[in-house]
Parts: sequence; structure tokens; C-alpha cells
Amino acid sequence: MSKNRGEPLGSKYKPIMKLLTWMIFIGYSTCLIYWMFRGFGRSSHAELRFNYIPFTTIWSYIMNLNQQNITTTIVNLVGNIGVFVPFGVLMPSIFKHLRKYLLFSIYFISSILILEFMQTFLKVGSGDIDDVILNFVGGSIGYLLWLKTKINA
Repeated sequence: MSKNRGEPLGSKYKPIMKLLTWMIFIGYSTCLIYWMFRGFGRSSHAELRFNYIPFTTIWSYIMNLNQQNITTTIVNLVGNIGVFVPFGVLMPSIFKHLRKYLLFSIYFISSILILEFMQTFLKVGSGDIDDVILNFVGGSIGYLLWLKTKINA
């Protein structure tokens, strides 16, 4: 408690924290959408590309590690996890109803599925269930970090 006003410490910074959190969320979301649809030299292709069999792509990267550049494997496996960790922290911080893991999971997976379907049908990448799995692992790691800190906007 503050000595003078009887209000919790930091309460005067809550609106600033909320605005900052929203700005980070919107900015990071914008960057991510760019990376998924235009970044990394992506271009349109003629056919639909997708993988709906779980662990096919993940297993392929692991089994062919000696045949592929290790950087490609790290970017695809670790990158698909790491890039979504911030959302696991930001989403429950901003949206009170996502502070329960089940609701967080439903919203998070639904959002990723929509993005993967868009990549497939816009023909600017491939829709891959393994990306959904890896992204969800990243989001869950972020959620655990949020649980430890309980930083709320």
C-alpha cells in the first residue's frame, strides 16, 4: 500500500502498463503475420501445400538432421516454439478470460489453425499440423511464465 493514499503500489502505473502491453501485443502480432505471409522470401505458389499428419515434419527434421543444414532444423523446430512464447505471456495478461489454461488453449490453438489455413489457401506457405503443435508448445511455455509472474495489464 502507498503511504499517502491507501492505494496499492504501482496502481498509478496500471494504465501505462496496460497501454504498453497492448502496444507490444499489436506490434508483435503485426510482425508475426508479416513473417508468416510475406517474410523469409515467401512467394505465392500454384498448389496447396499442407501436412495434416501429426509429427511428420518434426520427425523428418530430426531424422534428416545430418542431411540438412542444422540452422534450418533449429529455425523450424526451435523457432516455431520460441516465436509464440510472448503470446503465452501477453494473452492472459491482457484478456482476463484467458487466465484459465483451458480457455487460453482453445483460443490459442484456434488462432493458429486460422493462420495455418490462411497460409494454405492463400498459397504463401504450407499449413502444417506440426507448426500448430510447436506453436502451442511455445504458447504454453509463455503461459507458464505468465503463471510464475502473474503480470496483468
